[in-house]
Amino acid sequence: MTVATKLKSKTEIRREKIIELTQARGNVSVELLTEMLGVSSQTVRRDLNQLCSENLLRRRHGGVECFEQQLNAPYDLRAATNPTEKRAIAKAVADVIPDGATVFISIGSTPAIVAEALTAKSGLTVMTNNLNAAMVLSNEPSNRIIIPGGEVRMPDRDVLGEGVLEFFNSYRAEYGIFGVAGVSEDGGMLDFHASEVRVREAIRTHCKTSILVMDSTKLTRTAPAIGGSIFDVDLIIMDQHPGDDFSALSDRVGDRLKLVGGDAS
Repeated sequence: MTVATKLKSKTEIRREKIIELTQARGNVSVELLTEMLGVSSQTVRRDLNQLCSENLLRRRHGGVECFEQQLNAPYDLRAATNPTEKRAIAKAVADVIPDGATVFISIGSTPAIVAEALTAKSGLTVMTNNLNAAMVLSNEPSNRIIIPGGEVRMPDRDVLGEGVLEFFNSYRAEYGIFGVAGVSEDGGMLDFHASEVRVREAIRTHCKTSILVMDSTKLTRTAPAIGGSIFDVDLIIMDQHPGDDFSALSDRVGDRLKLVGGDAS
């Protein structure tokens, strides 16, 4: 390996670390990156210039922030997409969850709609960083709602920050309900940020029954961060059959896939 190759490799690793840190924190300063990466501020600025020119990050005063607007659709738009299908998915989840259960609920519009369906339950203990879910379930006085500390991302109304992963690692639940940004053809679960993947995987691994909720449009949607597989999920609730392109996936998942609309009607 030549010196040039080694230097290129170090640069790539450093820039990947910058993206990961920015995704985890929302924004980072040149000063912080200089300290954490152990390089000069000039090196950090060169890295940031390149990452911003590729639209991977966006400039802000003294540093950079996530360029989320180019990645995920606004929350209100996502919540209004396929509402009938999402309500059918939510009802199917509510049929599984008994009164008095302990439940993890992830961020996302579909998990929030699931929370609305769970308002018919009582005595739930809910751990969530999804404030939409927390607020709707708090209307039942017998429920216990536990949320992490951190920064609230608007307009999604979910809690972000380094403490969220630690929060979910500190609890165990009977059911873990989560969505994804997309699913790859090999079954990999996709999200827009590495930090979201880590939190989702904490929810999945620290519950007895993991439940993935998604409408079929997620099968044609791409996102940059990958972690976990649908083959590791206990129950997948979708609106309709994934189609020929994903038939191998559905065959392998078998009866863990529950269809609640579309082709299932």
